[in-house]
Amino acid sequence: MNQFIKTDPWMLVEERFDPARVKSAESLFALGNGVMGGRANFEEHYSGESLQGNYIGAIYYPDKTRVGWWKNGYPEYFAKVLNSAFWIGVDVFVDGEALDLAAVEVESFRREMDMRRSVLTRRMTVRMKSGLRVEVEAVRFLSLERRELGVIRYAVRPLDRAAEVTFSPYIDADVRNTDANYDEKFWEPVATDGDAVQSRTKKSGFDVAWAQRVFLDGAGFRCETVPEKVRHTAVVRREAGEWATLCKYVGICSSLNHKADGLIAAARAVAADGAEAGFDALLKEQERAWAARWHSCDIEIGGDDAAQQGIRFCIFMLLQTYTGVDTRLNIGPKGFTGEKYGGVTYWDTEAYCLPFYMATAGRQVARELLVYRYNQLDKAIENAAKLGFRDGAALYPMVTINGEECHNEWEITFEEIHRNGAIAYAIFNYIRYTGDTSYLAEGGAEVLLSIARFWARRITWSEARKKYVMLGVTGPNEYENNVNNNWYTSYIACWCLRYAAEAVKWVRENNPEAYAAMCARRAFDEQAETAVWLEIDRNMFFGEDRDLGIFLQQDGYLDKEQLLVKDLDPAERPINQKWSWDRILRSCFIKQADVLQGLYFFQEDFDDATLRRNFDFYEARTVHESSLSPCVHAILAAKLGLMDKAYEMYLRTSRLDLDDYNREVEEGCHVTSMAGSWLSVVEGFGGMRVRDGLLSFEPHLPEAWRHLAFRIDYRGRVISVRIMRGTVEITCEGEAIEIMLAGERLTVDGTVSRNLK
Repeated sequence: MNQFIKTDPWMLVEERFDPARVKSAESLFALGNGVMGGRANFEEHYSGESLQGNYIGAIYYPDKTRVGWWKNGYPEYFAKVLNSAFWIGVDVFVDGEALDLAAVEVESFRREMDMRRSVLTRRMTVRMKSGLRVEVEAVRFLSLERRELGVIRYAVRPLDRAAEVTFSPYIDADVRNTDANYDEKFWEPVATDGDAVQSRTKKSGFDVAWAQRVFLDGAGFRCETVPEKVRHTAVVRREAGEWATLCKYVGICSSLNHKADGLIAAARAVAADGAEAGFDALLKEQERAWAARWHSCDIEIGGDDAAQQGIRFCIFMLLQTYTGVDTRLNIGPKGFTGEKYGGVTYWDTEAYCLPFYMATAGRQVARELLVYRYNQLDKAIENAAKLGFRDGAALYPMVTINGEECHNEWEITFEEIHRNGAIAYAIFNYIRYTGDTSYLAEGGAEVLLSIARFWARRITWSEARKKYVMLGVTGPNEYENNVNNNWYTSYIACWCLRYAAEAVKWVRENNPEAYAAMCARRAFDEQAETAVWLEIDRNMFFGEDRDLGIFLQQDGYLDKEQLLVKDLDPAERPINQKWSWDRILRSCFIKQADVLQGLYFFQEDFDDATLRRNFDFYEARTVHESSLSPCVHAILAAKLGLMDKAYEMYLRTSRLDLDDYNREVEEGCHVTSMAGSWLSVVEGFGGMRVRDGLLSFEPHLPEAWRHLAFRIDYRGRVISVRIMRGTVEITCEGEAIEIMLAGERLTVDGTVSRNLK
């Protein structure tokens, strides 16, 4: 671990300036409002090492794929989230000397992120080279209510004597991505005009404009412009102990929401409206908006501040990343905290993120995530056709921003096809939780039948086994490539075939008009195609070892030398940084839940003894070098009563970035896996499931916790759960509801309390 953030239930606090930790802090203190965000770069010039990053959702560049050997079917590009204009810039000079933390003596430094309201504050005292001591306070936020507005208040005061303070707030659109395949600049200038600048992305053709309004205690500014950069400069004199305070309001508008020829005017209007409201009013507005968000999703853990801070940090980052206001947006693995993974959509959204938004933001927001994939169905069909699967089969991409596959590692692009299963499972999971079966007729069944067509064509009949088999795949454990009969992929494929057959039947029986339109649009012959699907399901091969009582991750897994993670030399960890790829592939070590991913999704299909045998076997061989791994293990461990392991895995997932377990937080935070942290609390320790249409809880309280409390939105009701040592209390706001609690069926109308064994 590499912890430097103070433990606090509601705050992230950094109490010392350390140049070696600047990039890590930039990730952890990042800001977002669901449509844009950015790393916690310093407003003033910093000549030390930094990773500059400001990002706008759905604005991307198709960076031409760079591979050593081109293979048929490779995507033409990898979609890159763009480092956009540096809008936060405020150069500061004191008696003509630049304020630069890499060049001055830092006497005190404190940076705070108030997660209750998404406000970043930095306070510091520095000694300039002249010997003058200067105090600085910078406050910044992205408005949750006014989603195109950024706000900064930057205050400076000399401490020892009077001094001349120069503020030079600017917007710099001459920026580059650190991650660029050919070191290209992704933006080209459109216009620079007084207080505003407009740029356009090359190839993808998105326009964005930034405009600033600045105020400094009545001082006048002179304006300077050069191509792609606007700057305002003002000079004031302050006595010792007297503050000089700059307020900066920036409008950020894109062609996603405005006409390109009106962008500068739109950005100016946003900045002007913000300035008219004023900093204090905007801050109060921000507090109210965030209080409303937290009301529906906060988790309270008593007696364990590290665990409390961990889960609130995860929820906070998820709230900053996605709000469901735009179906063109989704949840990138790094959110708005960094460039890695391109900032685009992975199967993480359906497998991990959907349940969080479904239970905390409501049915409509969750539905938007499904609609996002429905809108890309034709692209998924094109993706499958590129691999030779035609006649309407759909292969959803492993990585995408607009529906096209843009991942260029063959073992992922062509073989990690289990992602199709996650898309289908999300539809099932959504309907199971919300009861919104109408979605099947409004797009869900169409997605499912197209996915089922893919599986029916991808699965092979083995004459030798007299069974259907799944050849040449990569399961969730990416430390295995091109394997046969990966248990998880085969299991979820067969489940998809059954569920698709059920879904199209439901649409036929309940919405004949939608059924007829779907059949015509997709040239679907239900009787002929579903007969094939169910035949495959009845005769699929699944590997298992009867002596060990486990499902085989894939053919030949037990041929590997069966070492355990506990026997690894810590100096060899993480193995993805210390070992050759050949050595990893030949080892038995597992990157993330694979068989256990399937057992997590389909727990009701297996008894606890089966779950326990597989958990004990595979967890001991899992190195958890994927951020998506610990949460699945935490949930299953809690279900099986392995509370020490569940707690260990919970801390690992919730504090993955805060404690920098993987030694890579400087690249950005693991945002999508943070939804898994929420799952590990609500589904793990809270034991929440939906079974046979009933909301169910099987609570488990870790030894270190005095209590656990959380809220969920369930079918128009707000359900509050409070688990204490020996008791659980459940409150229903809204219409009375029947639930299962620790195996007992009961009606909740108001509040009920039960003793736990």
